[in-house]
Amino acid sequence: ITDGEQESLTSEKMRFAREITIKNFAIIEEISLNFENGMTVLTGETGAGKSIIIDAMNLMLGARASSEVVRHSASKAEIQGFFSIEQNPALVSILEDNGIPVEDELIIRREIFQNGRSVSRINGQMVNLTTLKAVGHFLVDIHGQHDQEELMKPALHITMLDAFGDKEFFQTKKEYQEYFDRYRELRKAVLEKQKNEQEHKARIEMLAFQIAEIEAVSLKSGEDLALMKERDKLLNHKQIADTLTNAYVMLDNEDFSSLSNVRSAMNDLQSLEEYDSDYKELSGNLSEAYYVLEDVTKQLGDLLDNLDFDAGRLQEIEHRLDTINAITRKYGGTVDDVLDYLENSSKEYNLLTGNSSSSDAMEQELKQLEKDLLASAETLQTARHQIAKALEAEIKNELCDLYMDKADFKVTFTKGKFNRDGNEQVEFYISTNPGEGFKPLVKVASGGELSRLMLAIKSAFARKEDKTSIVFDEVDTGVSGRVAQAIAQKIHKIGSHGQVLAISHLPQVIAIADYQFFISKESDNETTVSRVRLLTPEERVQEIAKMLAGDNVTGAALSQARALLKVDDSL
Repeated sequence: ITDGEQESLTSEKMRFAREITIKNFAIIEEISLNFENGMTVLTGETGAGKSIIIDAMNLMLGARASSEVVRHSASKAEIQGFFSIEQNPALVSILEDNGIPVEDELIIRREIFQNGRSVSRINGQMVNLTTLKAVGHFLVDIHGQHDQEELMKPALHITMLDAFGDKEFFQTKKEYQEYFDRYRELRKAVLEKQKNEQEHKARIEMLAFQIAEIEAVSLKSGEDLALMKERDKLLNHKQIADTLTNAYVMLDNEDFSSLSNVRSAMNDLQSLEEYDSDYKELSGNLSEAYYVLEDVTKQLGDLLDNLDFDAGRLQEIEHRLDTINAITRKYGGTVDDVLDYLENSSKEYNLLTGNSSSSDAMEQELKQLEKDLLASAETLQTARHQIAKALEAEIKNELCDLYMDKADFKVTFTKGKFNRDGNEQVEFYISTNPGEGFKPLVKVASGGELSRLMLAIKSAFARKEDKTSIVFDEVDTGVSGRVAQAIAQKIHKIGSHGQVLAISHLPQVIAIADYQFFISKESDNETTVSRVRLLTPEERVQEIAKMLAGDNVTGAALSQARALLKVDDSL
């Protein structure tokens, strides 16, 4: 990395893990690791819990969990991570969409219970696994055996290649995918329309008949209820007339008028108002009653004057109700139900006729969209081939640093069916020795070569991605000697402009790290517990010496360990 590249990298928006706390997870009772920038290694005996820490980090970042991870006798496992972040627009968008406070610090907490259920929170806000995984994608990149397995799956190579693209490439790919999605959707609609054209025709004819039949009746909302009420009045005309007449006669007639008697009593009481307040109150109440009765008598008179039996109107109502009943029996229980049916039928009719494209228009649109899709696919293909050349050059340089200077890396393209990634298939090829030619990576790469190739890819991508916390889980498996030293230097270089956490058994990798945590395992007759501690410089000398010479540490091993650590041998 040049000085200019280093300055550019360190000035980018970065996100670092500051602390990870794990409780009651597998054999871990409780440990807490505080991280600094640069390179940190986890070392310890086999089975002490190094990989368990990585598993816990994976769960914290959204991996699926089961109750098996909960420590025996504990009710739940807890993993909590503390991160320093810069406000990346995409990350901020995810946080805001989920109502999570956006700050310079991010706390992720996940609890896994004995029944397998888990609860995840970001800055105290409960989130689902999808959101947790989306946020975790911006925080830490964990690289282990799974990544090497993906490298051996050609179907995933196109995704890995595209990830090396820049913003312009992603925009080109997005435009292609929009064309593809529209083409696929419209093609499906055209085929469906052609297939069901006869069914649509029959449906349109039926809807047209039903709409015309209902509209011919000219229904009004609530009309049936109003007509039935009016019919009831006409059918009971005699009873209504007799009752109203009797009420009127009882209130006011020549022989006996209740209204006149009440008026006379009102006049009498009014003459006594000045003698007693009680008399005045009675007079007022009676006066109020008289005027109410007078008003009722007038209304009764008006009703009787206008109360005529209209046989013709009754016949009209009966005929109209017969028409309404005939239509409601076919299309609904009431007039309002029929009107709702009419509205829905009209919408469907319009959809099938006036408001949707005809088959010819849709087919014409599909042909134009197909041309646009082909042009967009060609543009995407050109852009993808360009980033393939850039990736090939990057990987070639990285492989040289890893003592594979005779190896060569190539991205091959073959025509394929159209999908959301384009119309090409991508596969990585490698030539390990001059003159052998390129062969599929999945067929020729050995374990050690695969580790170095994956590290080369990660190193190249570390300078492209806006992600600076990377975890390497035993990427040095199957290598030794100068290759191990080269891998160590490569991992350290990645950490020099970010943050790297590595699990390793190689002295060269461990010695070059800036910090070393040692994981130990303590057992008694009942339990096994993992412990972790940050080693001092002298403790690091002792541990590396043990790796070199075994339990019987010699002076030569100590000197070699100090040499690897660049520690003064006189100390």
